[in-house]
Amino acid sequence: MIEVRGLTKRYGAKVAVDNLTFSIQSGQVTGFLGPNGAGKTTTMRCILGLDYPTEGTITVDGKTYHDMAYPMREVGALLDAKAVHGGRSAYNHLLCLAQTNSLPKRRVGEVLELVGLSDVAKKRSKGFSLGMSQRLGIAATLLGDPKVLMFDEPVNGLDPEGILWIRNLMKALAAEGRTVFVSSHLMSEMENTADHLIVIGRGKLIAASSMKEFVAGASGSSVRVRTPSADQLVRAVTAKGATSSTDDDGAIEVRGMSVEQIGDLAFSEGIRLHELTMVRASLEEAFMELTADSVEYRADAPGQQATTTIGSGV
Repeated sequence: MIEVRGLTKRYGAKVAVDNLTFSIQSGQVTGFLGPNGAGKTTTMRCILGLDYPTEGTITVDGKTYHDMAYPMREVGALLDAKAVHGGRSAYNHLLCLAQTNSLPKRRVGEVLELVGLSDVAKKRSKGFSLGMSQRLGIAATLLGDPKVLMFDEPVNGLDPEGILWIRNLMKALAAEGRTVFVSSHLMSEMENTADHLIVIGRGKLIAASSMKEFVAGASGSSVRVRTPSADQLVRAVTAKGATSSTDDDGAIEVRGMSVEQIGDLAFSEGIRLHELTMVRASLEEAFMELTADSVEYRADAPGQQATTTIGSGV
């Protein structure tokens, strides 16, 4: 478990993280979302002791990171896949990490095989593609077989097979009871991977909820209805305070009522239904709606005058 309490981090006059409080539970994949400049990377660096909080406390399984005798055995983290000495081979890079944390040499070969890099283990990492570097970074994350794992944009540079692999890996790690905390801008991937979400903007907490609750709270959710008595249904739902619109294919989109409410209303009004389906907003739609006021860098569509709010990217 990761506990963040009242975390504040200032860089001069810039407040990168502002009184942030949340918990990351074990046994699930927790997605960490926010616009550029929201403070996600700063928060993760503070968890790992790479930056010191101006205020607040952070513990991992009840301990601060700097109190861990062999941190890689307790926390595995991937923040920058290219932060590797280019002159070292993949094997030697992992071996150095293993030796600094008193990990057995055999573990290096195990994680290289796990991430699919056994065939290039002796090659220097400076020749690796971004996808290969990501796999090497994930191997380092898993080296100590830790209970807590943190990933910052882990699918960058991966092909579709690699993306599916890391998605299944994170789910499998969480299923083993581990804490998995992952930051990403790929909403479609987070929607397929995360069970729980922490959303921040301008350094402040915006939401901490399950994926289902977060998406259901978006105003884009609606109910799709098909009926031979369309006019009658529209009058009925309008009388109940809901709004409706008709799609090009004749289906009615109703907002402001649940599937159950529409079904009960149709039954009481004697309206025959051919379709009654909940249409939820996507994670991307819900995220854009909730973080609209927290975007630091904003530009208009092509052909319009561009506007940009300048801010730090921490």
